[in-house]
Amino acid sequence: MKQKFDIITSTCVPLPLENVDTDQIIPARFLKATTKEEKFFGENLFRDWRYNPDGSLNPDFVLNNPKYKGEILVAGKNFGSGSSREHAAWAIAGYGFRVVISSFFADIHKNNELNNFVLPVVVSEEFLAELFASINQDPATEVEVNVPEQTVTNKATGRQEHFELNGYKKYCLMNALDDIDFLLENKDKIEAWEQKSV
Repeated sequence: MKQKFDIITSTCVPLPLENVDTDQIIPARFLKATTKEEKFFGENLFRDWRYNPDGSLNPDFVLNNPKYKGEILVAGKNFGSGSSREHAAWAIAGYGFRVVISSFFADIHKNNELNNFVLPVVVSEEFLAELFASINQDPATEVEVNVPEQTVTNKATGRQEHFELNGYKKYCLMNALDDIDFLLENKDKIEAWEQKSV
């Protein structure tokens, strides 16, 4: 969903597991679906962890724990490894997450998130561990992600870190533009340049 990014303050859903790959985010059997309909993929995010084989909810999985909610997913190191399926980013966005925080993302998955209006925020392992501890101690802990300043703040402790963000992607996120929207926004400049080049 295209939404402008500015300052996002939210409670978090913790997933303190390392090496979560894209098949765990959205199993391969859902790759036959070509729709980007948000509800479909959101309902199947972490499908095999979230549901029992009989289709009932797994009460032990964090997405089914009413204590945890929010627009920010806090994940363990090496999030989004494995295949390059964009469906994984569709599922994260479709569930309603706008930010994923981890100490390391697989490159292709990181770009897929950015292309689908989900912000991947890379923090130090120390900051991530502190964040998990704060959320575990108090599920109402809020995190502030300031996109203009490129900072993430654990509001329980006041600790803050700066995160990297490509300038082009930052502009697109802050203005709710995908790549085609950006080209259309600059149509006059492109046409003027083409005329000069003739």
